[in-house]
This record gives sequence, structure tokens and C-alpha cells, in this order.
Amino acid sequence: MQQQIDKFLTAGAFGVVGASSNRQKFGNRVLRCYLQNGKRAVPVNPNEVEIEGVACVKSIEELPPEVKSISMITPPAVTEQLVPRAIAHGIENIWMQPGAESASAVALCRGKGINVIADGSCLLVVLGYHDH
Repeated sequence: MQQQIDKFLTAGAFGVVGASSNRQKFGNRVLRCYLQNGKRAVPVNPNEVEIEGVACVKSIEELPPEVKSISMITPPAVTEQLVPRAIAHGIENIWMQPGAESASAVALCRGKGINVIADGSCLLVVLGYHDH
């Protein structure tokens, strides 16, 4: 699993699917965690213009090409809808945060050769998140 996490973290930029402007929600904490660690993160939220001072994109299809890794903080049913779109967009690494995992989405990733992390590992723990 560490090898998969290391590969995930080599991306030039990271998409945060399910980013939230509510600082209590994991979709906000994951975004802040990337920023705290000096990483470029692009929030994906169709209803927000900007979160934590970072411009949002409305969909996975709008993520810039240097985004090869995405964190998914979405309900499993939404994860299932978005994973095929992420793969079609060229995303190589998908981290389903605890609670976002879907067995069918994980199986699709594995079948397409996508580096998928969905074992309950949490980005906030791996990178070390501090709530300021």
C-alpha cells in the first residue's frame, strides 16, 4: 500500500473531488491538507467558485492536464458515477477517502490499471493534517 500511496503523491497537482467550503467537512480538510504540505490542489465542486482561496473547477473534465491524482470525498454512489469519467479524463491515481469507497468503482480502477487506494487509508493521516 505504501508504494501505491507514494505513486499517488508524485503527481504534479491533485484534484479534490467533493471539495467543500465548510471547514468542518472532510472535503475541505483534504484540500487544506494538500495546501499545508505545499502541494498544488484543484477543488472540484460544481456549486463553488473558490474554496480556501483556490479557484474551483466544476467537473473532473475541467481539471488541468497536470492533475494525475484525485482524492474522492464523495458518497459511494457518486464515486461510482465519477470514476469512469476520471479514467476517461486521464486520471492515473484515485484515492477514495474512507466513506467514499465503492467495490464496483475499485474493481473498475483495477481492471483499467488505475492506481487505486481504497483500503481505509486517509490522506489526512498520511500527510499529517493540522487543523489551524
